[in-house]
Amino acid sequence: MSVTKNITRLDKSNVKMSLTIPKAEVAAQYQELLKEYAKSAQIPGFRKGKAPQEVLVRKFGEALKGEALGKLIEKAVDEVFADQSLPRDERPLPYSQPRIDEAPEFDLDRDLTFSMVYDVLPPVTIGQWKGLTVEVPEVAITEEDIARELEEVRERNSVVLDRDDNAQAQQGDVATINYAELGEGGEELPGSRRDDFVFTLGSKTSIYQIDDDVAGMKKGETKEVTKTYPEGEASGPLAGKTVTLRITLTALKEKKLPDLDDDLAQDVDEKYHTLDDLKNSIRERLEKSLVLRMRDLKINKLLEKIIENTPVTLPESMVRVELEGRLRNLARRFGTDVEGVVRMLAQTGTDPAEIEKNWRASAEKALHSRLIVETIMGEQHIEASDADVEQELEKIAADTDKPLEEVKKQYGDGQMIEYVKDSIRESRLFDLLLAENTIKTGSKTNYLDVMGNNE
Repeated sequence: MSVTKNITRLDKSNVKMSLTIPKAEVAAQYQELLKEYAKSAQIPGFRKGKAPQEVLVRKFGEALKGEALGKLIEKAVDEVFADQSLPRDERPLPYSQPRIDEAPEFDLDRDLTFSMVYDVLPPVTIGQWKGLTVEVPEVAITEEDIARELEEVRERNSVVLDRDDNAQAQQGDVATINYAELGEGGEELPGSRRDDFVFTLGSKTSIYQIDDDVAGMKKGETKEVTKTYPEGEASGPLAGKTVTLRITLTALKEKKLPDLDDDLAQDVDEKYHTLDDLKNSIRERLEKSLVLRMRDLKINKLLEKIIENTPVTLPESMVRVELEGRLRNLARRFGTDVEGVVRMLAQTGTDPAEIEKNWRASAEKALHSRLIVETIMGEQHIEASDADVEQELEKIAADTDKPLEEVKKQYGDGQMIEYVKDSIRESRLFDLLLAENTIKTGSKTNYLDVMGNNE
């Protein structure tokens, strides 16, 4: 098919592609359909397949035109987007379905012209990305960090025992509760009930943050509490809401922590002979985590600078997909699906659209950064070879203490290999960013703050 196209750039990385099909091809498609109709049409007074064309046109004319129009548009669109020479910035984004701008007119005596509107990858003109200066805090692993990790080891190796029936729940106890949200009349709200929820008091793992409310309760006791959650991200989807809960404590256990000694170290792993061995391993692990975190922090600071120098207009479909992904991640955190999260938010009076509105700025920043990274990698011709992939898989096997063949099997399909290649390319770009810019050391801060774990 001979198709001519014209591209018009619109706002927000939107384009209009106008396609024109010569009238000769329009007529040919119409005649082809007419012949197909003639073979199968059954019209009173004529044998099957013997009705004159003018009779078919009178009876099926509008249907023929509509079907011909649909086939012509489909063929033209397929042909244009199958053309490998079509520039990347003229192709629709995978999640942007092209839509017909206006209903085209079908006329056998004229060329057929129609237009599609869709989102494309936004143009990115990289601003200054070399010679920048950013500052990151000074951080070191302390004895306090080691001690905190050792306490977590004790927690994981603790023994859980039933508490006495008359015992009151206290911080550190493992509680099993049933709970439900209540309406204004004291009725249980449908879908809000949860039975046998187990959590450790003081761990703040309950979405309702009821650790202090359960403290002091006895097994079998039921109480109602009304809580108002402050505004801000720390309150999650309950921010600014007031909720009344009915809570029943059904079981209560206490943890018996092991002594901090050589025996504990040997229980953790046979490779440790003494408590000092365990401490040294913890220090090594924290230092490795800190190195990775500091690298990420430096890169993020540099990307923030580059974002300032590189304005980008993001198409709405791209932002929409990012926001939907975050909603799915929230659902996974709560062990449900998106519909379950929406129901939960509705029960607390929270509009999911408001949650997405709060996420929008960070979602746009993440997309902006990604576009910058991909653009610089392309401009600097940063690639990853099959040999690079092999070396990376060997490193993964060593880090995870798995046989290389098992790792290769895990990353065996093409999509996973492309993921590895992208990871290698990105790492090389980040090495380049760190080499071409200046990183200053700022004020001292602690490990938990820089790791984002200090709330």
